[in-house]
Amino acid sequence: MAAAAGSLSGPRLRLSSRLALVTGGGSGIGRAVCRRFAEEGSAVVVVDVDESSAEETLRSLPHGDQRHSVFVTDVSCPQSVHSLVSAVQQFSRPPCVAVNCAGITMDGLLLKMEAEAFERVLKVNLMGTFLVIQAVARALIASGAKRGSIVNLGSIVGKVGNLGQTNYTASKAGVVALTKSSAKELARFGIRCNAIVPGFIDTRMAAKVPPKVLEKVLQLVPMGRLGDASEVASVCAFLASDDSSYITGASVEVTGGLFM
Repeated sequence: MAAAAGSLSGPRLRLSSRLALVTGGGSGIGRAVCRRFAEEGSAVVVVDVDESSAEETLRSLPHGDQRHSVFVTDVSCPQSVHSLVSAVQQFSRPPCVAVNCAGITMDGLLLKMEAEAFERVLKVNLMGTFLVIQAVARALIASGAKRGSIVNLGSIVGKVGNLGQTNYTASKAGVVALTKSSAKELARFGIRCNAIVPGFIDTRMAAKVPPKVLEKVLQLVPMGRLGDASEVASVCAFLASDDSSYITGASVEVTGGLFM
């Protein structure tokens, strides 16, 4: 039987000595990213609006000689994001890696959706991603850092659309466009910006999908199953590391072949 990756010689420490900020780190893909980054040697800043969930993530991280931390932040609020990045400077450096996993859904059919539901989802998913990119990039440039990697979480439904999710799909399509424009502007500062476009991943968000709908979706997935959050985290680790040093402005689909 083949050994699991890293089981014979220990985990690869591609992110050793780096400070990584992960929004939405209290659950789902965000939690999986925090764990993977910690395993690869990074000090992790777990960011979430839910303090108890973020603390639960923190307790699950392998500490070693690294110092991880929790910050409660509303990414849709400019002042909250500014305070977050300023506070992180206590580590004597800005985060050279940032992963934007924070996101919400407020589903409803187009004809019945309240404007507030549309606005709220865009504020968290899209505005929040913009604010974190901007704040982290400004801090990196001011520090004189010569490298940085920002990874944003989109969604396959932002590419193909989805019933009852006009707000969510619009926000995730915007994340991909934001990523590409940010990559063009930040490349001259040594800051790379990429997006990951997950399909249906086994998280609390996927658990909200009615079983009959999920069954039909899985029939469209060539690999025949939901993805695991750790599989998305693996791609995040690659994009955060020097293994992807010549990749920027890319959108990597992690979908099991859905809609390919």
